Amino acid sequence: MKSTSTDLANPSDTQAEQPPVTPQKQRHNPLHGITLETIVTELVTHYGWAELVERIPLRCFSNDPSITSSLKFLRKTPWARAKVEGLYEFMQRETRRLEAGDKY
Repeated sequence: MKSTSTDLANPSDTQAEQPPVTPQKQRHNPLHGITLETIVTELVTHYGWAELVERIPLRCFSNDPSITSSLKFLRKTPWARAKVEGLYEFMQRETRRLEAGDKY
């Protein structure tokens, strides 16, 4: 049986053999998949509102603070959101460091 060029050029056969492509853009982003609500909630649980406002002086943390009002402000203000995300990453690193220190 002779093979023709149409037999070799079947695109469905080539695609089935290749693994699915994963997005490279978010590969090294430690916040990928974590919602802003989760970030704010964990920061408030870990630090409390009083210490949170000392670390990041924002009115949404000091004047009648709530998760909802903080989320509204942070979604509209990129520079404040960046500060909150940075503090969250710092908190995660410190938590991992302390847990690793307790093992030894």
